[in-house]
Amino acid sequence: MMKKIKILSVIIVVFFYYTNSVAQEQQKSEQTKSFSVANSLNMYVFPANEQSKEQQEQDEFQCYKWAVEQSGVDPMNPPEVQAEQVDTSPDGTAVRGAARGAAGGAAVGAIAGDAGKGAAIGATAGAIRGRRSKVYSDANQQEQANQQASATEAELMNSFKNAYSVCLEGKGYTVK
Repeated sequence: MMKKIKILSVIIVVFFYYTNSVAQEQQKSEQTKSFSVANSLNMYVFPANEQSKEQQEQDEFQCYKWAVEQSGVDPMNPPEVQAEQVDTSPDGTAVRGAARGAAGGAAVGAIAGDAGKGAAIGATAGAIRGRRSKVYSDANQQEQANQQASATEAELMNSFKNAYSVCLEGKGYTVK
């Protein structure tokens, strides 16, 4: 009875090992079949001259290498385009705002009877307004720098896609 249990246990282990390895091989096979440079770039390649799947894969790989050479861009290792960082250090904007506010506050305070208090209140309000203006301006400049970096990245990828398309079209494919 123990011998039968041991044999059955071995059979079950071998069965699960075999089933698991077959499933892993099928998964690897599906992953390699489904990978295509064009698919990863959201491009569609149609074999207009009835090229085989294997021929299309070879042509796509050759065109990938050629497009990298021509454009200087490798989409599998894209270049990092860093946005220029805006200088957010104090630049005297708050001081200038305080001076403007103090002058305005002194004028209003003189009419009201206490130029000193008016100047102090105006200086505080002007400093806050000047600092807030600087922060807002810096944020706008940083956003513009970020947009420029994104546009540069898109331009680089378009350069690669154009070279890749030209190569495939030269080999008899329709590319969209």
